[in-house]
Amino acid sequence: MIHPRFALIGLLLVGSFHPVRADEAADKAKRVAELEKQLAELKQKIEAIKTAPSATTAAKKTLSYADAETWKSIRGTALSGDGKWFACRIGSTNGEGEVILRSVADGKETKFPAGNAGSHEFSFDSKWFAFAANPPAPKGPFAGPRPKSKIVLINVATGEKTEFEGMQSFAFSGEASTHIAFRKSPETPAPLPAGGTPPPPPTFTGTDLILRELAGGTELLLGNVAEFTFDKKGAWLALVIDAAGQLGNGLQLREMKTGAITALDTGKASYRSLTWNKDTTAFALFKGTDTKPGGEKIYSILAVTDLGPKPTKIVCDPKADKAFPAELAIGTSRPALWTDDLSSITFGISEQKAKETAPAPKDLAKKDDPKKEVPSGTPKTAPVSEAKPDMVIWHWKDDRLQPMQEKQSEADKSFTYLAVYHVKEKKFVRLADADCKQVALGGQAKFAIGQDSKPYQYLGSLDGKRFTDIYAIEPATGKRTKVLTKARYFFGTDPAGTRALNYDDGHFSVVDLATGQSVNITEKVTATSFIDNDDDHNVAKPPTRPVGWSRDGKSVVISDGFDFWKVAADGTGGENLTVNGKKDGIRYTNFNQFEPEPREPGLDLTKPAFIGMYGEWTKKSGYANWEPGKTGVTPLIWADAAVTALQKARTAEAYSFTKGTIAEYPEVYLAGATLDGKKATATNPQQADYAWSAGAKLVDYKGTGGKRLQGALYLPANYEPGKKYPAVVYIYEKLSEELHRYSPPTTRALNIAIYTSNGYAVFCPDITYRLNDPGISAVECVLPALDAAIATGVVDAAKVGLQGHSWGGYQTAFLVTQTNRFKAAIAGAPLTDLVSMYSSMYWNSGSTNQPIFESSQGRFTAGYWAEQEAYIRNSPVYQATKVTTPLVILHNDKDGAVDFAQGIEYYNTLRRLQKQVVMLQYKGENHGLAKPENLKDYAARMREFFDHHLMGKPAPDWWTDGVPHLKIHDHLKNRK
Repeated sequence: MIHPRFALIGLLLVGSFHPVRADEAADKAKRVAELEKQLAELKQKIEAIKTAPSATTAAKKTLSYADAETWKSIRGTALSGDGKWFACRIGSTNGEGEVILRSVADGKETKFPAGNAGSHEFSFDSKWFAFAANPPAPKGPFAGPRPKSKIVLINVATGEKTEFEGMQSFAFSGEASTHIAFRKSPETPAPLPAGGTPPPPPTFTGTDLILRELAGGTELLLGNVAEFTFDKKGAWLALVIDAAGQLGNGLQLREMKTGAITALDTGKASYRSLTWNKDTTAFALFKGTDTKPGGEKIYSILAVTDLGPKPTKIVCDPKADKAFPAELAIGTSRPALWTDDLSSITFGISEQKAKETAPAPKDLAKKDDPKKEVPSGTPKTAPVSEAKPDMVIWHWKDDRLQPMQEKQSEADKSFTYLAVYHVKEKKFVRLADADCKQVALGGQAKFAIGQDSKPYQYLGSLDGKRFTDIYAIEPATGKRTKVLTKARYFFGTDPAGTRALNYDDGHFSVVDLATGQSVNITEKVTATSFIDNDDDHNVAKPPTRPVGWSRDGKSVVISDGFDFWKVAADGTGGENLTVNGKKDGIRYTNFNQFEPEPREPGLDLTKPAFIGMYGEWTKKSGYANWEPGKTGVTPLIWADAAVTALQKARTAEAYSFTKGTIAEYPEVYLAGATLDGKKATATNPQQADYAWSAGAKLVDYKGTGGKRLQGALYLPANYEPGKKYPAVVYIYEKLSEELHRYSPPTTRALNIAIYTSNGYAVFCPDITYRLNDPGISAVECVLPALDAAIATGVVDAAKVGLQGHSWGGYQTAFLVTQTNRFKAAIAGAPLTDLVSMYSSMYWNSGSTNQPIFESSQGRFTAGYWAEQEAYIRNSPVYQATKVTTPLVILHNDKDGAVDFAQGIEYYNTLRRLQKQVVMLQYKGENHGLAKPENLKDYAARMREFFDHHLMGKPAPDWWTDGVPHLKIHDHLKNRK
């Protein structure tokens, strides 16, 4: 049947072939012109019908913040070793979730309620699947206790399910796949009666372990197991026993084939941190005895090799070794590890705590003297003689500021110096000390690498330029040889541990650790540069990214920002492995070689690899195949989407990856070696019921210095071409690369999904910088970006808002001093006075902000005394007289990144100038909001503010009139 509108077109065109007299020519031309005009109008109407939202679409719900709890996410995936089975956990923020087990061949799947978190794993032979089920806590005040966690075991061939309640962890028996072990959760203490005293915490950690034979289902109960682990082959099960009163404590080894258990060591001691070597043929752990005053344990190392009927036990006991420093002890914060050849064991040693001397009896008598006069108001529990100031001494010679020392005090207490025990020689060697604290020893143990940053630590804490001296250390003797002085970009050693990779002044070099000789390996690679010219921080010639050493140590793979280059380690030159990256604007990102564990170090350049791809200007992504001996790469998947998380089955050419866009959750796809994937998950089917963004556009423009930049413009739901929409511009630094990032509804204040669902466009432009002008650079990027977004026809120039947080909050606060093009703005936790901010504290880390200004995000070349005018011209507070935009500031009193005073200073300045400004303060919150009620409140107020200024909705009372202190309780109560 012909559509009536198309029939009308036909009627309009009938009769145009009749003979025409000369005097009718003008009339004929006129009629033809009218018909063509009508035809053009009809075509426009037809196109409008095609693009207009249908009745079904128009009826879809708009998203609200309440919908956030219904959205789910994929929380871990797994492929069976043979590639025939796929599993994933899908959970939501309210604690609910399920595990899905899917047959790859036919797509049939089974779903199990499992909570939103926990481990899941296939057995090595792919016949069994197990997962942890952690049910969410019941809702409501009288809902009862939380259900116990459990481990669920599935026979994938039959679907038979067995549940083990009250278990906290599990493990399959390695490659053998004959058994699975479950460890029981500790008993939950009974609820205390009102006013009851909680019992002391248990002094032991052992619980029951169930060892289940997979084929027959028979089970063995082993008690008081604190740690358990199988070797790779599944021939042995190592057990650490920790019982009440240390009765029966020790180390046991069970031979899985015979069931025989050998007690390798027993004693009234604490055993902990059992760690296998790389090949799981030997292991080591700590043994602690209570011999120090105060009950502190002194540890020795217990190691086992030659697993079998007569295993070899090695003991490294400081008490029995005269070479071991008396003032040090073995620390347990670093595991004891075998070297690859089983010749040595590395571990950490730490300083002993000084003994606290008990006060002399006469001193005690003085303290307790009842005749001694005590000032009025002094607490009886704190005698005057014991009172001491609560203070901190800040000294100009401190390498680290006092707040940083306080923040890092726990790490300092648990810090250990690396040491090594040579088994055959029974020799202890200390590798690290106070002069060279940071030392690492690779598995092949040719050289240890020491880093001493102490000569540069003080200045580094001031300007952020971090340097270190590099030492080659002989493991046999501890002898150190300095091989690099004042290195800034040190990239570790080759697989053999005999050479190191360093970068300086635009070039990479290889340093021979035995001789100290250095070879510039990139100076002869003249076809490209390994300077990261996209890095616009205050760093001279920053490096691009090394990908890794080749396994044979003959070359290093280095990215030039686009292509991967194989560079000879002897300095003779290099070759472009990917060929077309820089030419076609493709950044090659990852070098994936899926090898079974334990994999050897280095990249095996004799075998193929999957290389990640990202389109610099298209935002496409995907993976390509690289094969040795061939020129360039072969793209396998290259999509207008975010393609990530490539995985491979252990023994089959079966793969999984995720692919998503702004409109499609990043679902898992299952594929063969060509990555021709089929979608395997459907995480949020309810999305079809909601109005969703119509997609995203890339917007091109030029920013600071005429540099080509892009922005991501997210279209509103039910978008109609030619119609203009209110828009919010969200800024930070570079954001266009997130064009395809799916945005689920959350209580994040400016949530793309919620704003686009409610009729907004959201625009996220890129910002790049010129040194000493971070704020002005933002203006030079954002305003041209806005022009380009308006030119697309999507954005209504009269209805544009601006929002950013932290660094984006700073740029928001500054932009409104330079332009009146934004009708409303919200600056979250903004820097506002760069002069005062420079020397304020970054309390979250305990450092000053000075390094951030001179070497990181601030992008200044010096302090404010040297670049005073630059600091002032880029500070919002000094430009506040020019603000005409209605502004909301979010700043919290416990902000540990941008000091609360920054928000107060800007607010008070704007208020003094009688500008339209409101500051929201959530008491006790840090740099970002954490409490759910605060997140929801801020998100709601942001919507109300933008809805009023950009959509013409009524203004909220908190904006027009404020809320008096005595009425804030009722205000918040009524908003609920």
